[in-house]
Amino acid sequence: MSRLWAPGAVTTIGSLPGTDPAEAATLLVGELPDLPHLAELPDRGAGADMIGRTAALLVELPVEIAASGWRLTAHSTRDLRRAQDYFAWDLDALEAATTGYHGPLKLQITGPWTLAAQLELPSGHRVVFDHGATRDLAESLAEGLRAHLADVSRRVPGAQLVVQLDEPSLPAVLGGRLPTASGWGTVRSIDIATVRSHLHDVLDVAPEGGRVIHCCATDTPVALLREAGADAIAFDLAAVGSTQNDALGEAVDAGLSLWAGVLPTTDVTAIDARITRATALEPIRQLWNELGFPAAQLAAAVVPTPSCGLAGASTDYVRRVFAVLREAGSELRELA
Repeated sequence: MSRLWAPGAVTTIGSLPGTDPAEAATLLVGELPDLPHLAELPDRGAGADMIGRTAALLVELPVEIAASGWRLTAHSTRDLRRAQDYFAWDLDALEAATTGYHGPLKLQITGPWTLAAQLELPSGHRVVFDHGATRDLAESLAEGLRAHLADVSRRVPGAQLVVQLDEPSLPAVLGGRLPTASGWGTVRSIDIATVRSHLHDVLDVAPEGGRVIHCCATDTPVALLREAGADAIAFDLAAVGSTQNDALGEAVDAGLSLWAGVLPTTDVTAIDARITRATALEPIRQLWNELGFPAAQLAAAVVPTPSCGLAGASTDYVRRVFAVLREAGSELRELA
């Protein structure tokens, strides 16, 4: 399988601390030259969060903020316009920071199932409660993603676009663990074929070789993500553990890339001296040895990342994470 990023590339999941999109874009393009991405800055508040910013992409499905979170509504709202403004400012900053850039560029959006699990219908029930509404949401998201990709391609014509679907709620959807609006029960589980179909339909909009699904839960459904058409699976390596080795090995055999989350998402000490190149590389090497693949394939097949987003970290720690990741990527390239 062809990948849009080079062996030894490293990246982060998406979110960063701070509120300045220009500063964040410049930092990402400068510190992650092999695989930069559009910054997410949730510290700005509602509309910059993962649900609000993805809801800003939906076509003909406006949203508003209710007491319990984001909710579908009949008309455009001030909440939606604020989310759209945040997204536009982020894209303006990205465009300015990537002048003359050529290479892979990652965009993150909330996947259809996490979006359906977190967005509410006007009735107060979660969208995932209604099969028809969930289908409509996935179709709207795919259409919005198509327009988003076209916009970024115009802004950054040298970019090879990589799309990351964030699906932290997917295991709860599959396991029927989402609470109902009343709190007295749970939303029934969704059959795996339907889950796979909606994931595939959204992923299919992204360029081939650049389709990533991120899930940092302990029960990440690795096989399902591969079957849905992912080119790469991003996960927290410490959370997944050895119980998923068979599924991860099958994914590598099928040509998928493993984006292994190996660095903590918040400062581990006041000076963050405990994270080093070894912190990133040792769990990756252990996984690779357990899977039994040749060392020469490691740099092409594994992308080191933090275990999840970095919004809760300090700026100094984020810079340290970038430096450690680059060191790890460089050492992996030497093995190739």
